[in-house]
Amino acid sequence: VQLQASGGGWVQPGGSLRLTCTASGSFSSINFMGWYRQAPGKERELVADITSGDSTNYADSVKGRFTISRDNAENTVYLQMNSLKPEDTAVYYCKLGYDSRWPVGSFEHWGQGTLVTVSS
Repeated sequence: VQLQASGGGWVQPGGSLRLTCTASGSFSSINFMGWYRQAPGKERELVADITSGDSTNYADSVKGRFTISRDNAENTVYLQMNSLKPEDTAVYYCKLGYDSRWPVGSFEHWGQGTLVTVSS
């Protein structure tokens, strides 16, 4: 299983970025996809996730500014980030929860991070 994340970069406060993460490999179904972030000196935290039934969950700090969505046909999750603040600066990681037929079971997988820098 592989996750390819992209879309990070530098943006001024108030600006927008869109992160994309595409899953590939051998899995029978996707249970959830999500975005986490880790700022320097801080623990990794959930930003937003979305289940196979399109239920979404957001960190309080991003509600109303960020939107997570999925393209099931492309096994892709998006994170639209608007009204960005300097405190949103972090490495953003994609996470996948999936079921596998071999080995049998439910698993989670992390993608590589993509850096988001919000500064003037």
